Amino acid sequence: MFRFIGLCFGTLVRLLRARRALLLENLALRQQLAVLKRRHSRPRLDLLDKLFWVAIRRFWSAWQQSLIAVTPETVVRWHRGGFRLYWKLISKVRRPAGRRQTSKEVRELIFRMVAENPTWGAPRIHGELLMLGFDVSERTISRWMKRAPRDPEPAKRWLTFLRNHREAIAAMDFFTVPTITFRVLYCFFSISHDRRRILHFMSQHSTSSWIVQQLREAFPFGSAPRFVIFDRDAKYGVEVPAGVRSLSVSPVRTSFESPWQNGVAERWVGGCRRDLLDHIIAVDERHLKRRLSEFRYYHEDHTHLGLGKGTPDGRTRTIASGHVLSHVRLGGLHHRYDQAA
Repeated sequence: MFRFIGLCFGTLVRLLRARRALLLENLALRQQLAVLKRRHSRPRLDLLDKLFWVAIRRFWSAWQQSLIAVTPETVVRWHRGGFRLYWKLISKVRRPAGRRQTSKEVRELIFRMVAENPTWGAPRIHGELLMLGFDVSERTISRWMKRAPRDPEPAKRWLTFLRNHREAIAAMDFFTVPTITFRVLYCFFSISHDRRRILHFMSQHSTSSWIVQQLREAFPFGSAPRFVIFDRDAKYGVEVPAGVRSLSVSPVRTSFESPWQNGVAERWVGGCRRDLLDHIIAVDERHLKRRLSEFRYYHEDHTHLGLGKGTPDGRTRTIASGHVLSHVRLGGLHHRYDQAA
């Protein structure tokens, strides 16, 4: 700032000098600038220097003949840059024009409603948003609905189907357990989807006819569900689907390499392994059956996320405020806690 003031003061003094002295001084200055230019071909100019040349360009027509530090095109570029900066600053002060932009929260909520309710249209979504206190037009909702992914993942469609029919669905599957002599035991089980209850469990060498017999024992006297889910294991063959139909049950086979379609059964197998089988070594089939018969802990004590932290047998919550008692389950692998009355 002081340099700029000094430059203005020097200019005023030079205007009052004689013309001869002014010409000699200009000649000396030009000679020194020429020497400086040979030593420093591109001197650096600060902001005040740029403002000086932008201002003097407006009031002096012959400014180009005296300019040697930079080219005239550079001064013009500085002026245009200042022009853009000026309009950028005044544009921020003014109120934004045009339609108000839809907030990110409303956009995500529209996408969520479209994904969770594929049969809903813009009027229905508009009504829900009005109930939630969002003031947005129906036309805006229609425009954003076109950008929303309308086709949910296959896993979500299958999960919706299972939830809507879980009272009428059961599943069956196999898993293997090695014994201490490296013999492999095949464990067959069936499980209901509504309360995650094990309906039948057997451990033996598996054949198609044996599986059909186990299904008859699992669903006696017309207690069979409407659907039974099972995978494409070769052990089922064509006899098992036919036997399932003979029980007035619709067999539903999962897709190839899609264990998530039989997720309830797969989750039970994983829980059985984590809670019991990974901590014991089966001596023989009799020993395995005895250990698995103690796995009623799964029905009576083990809480499940899918049941709202409840148990398949409907364990009641204690409201007493006495001493907490610990009950051993599965030989000490797990415990159940109750409050003393």
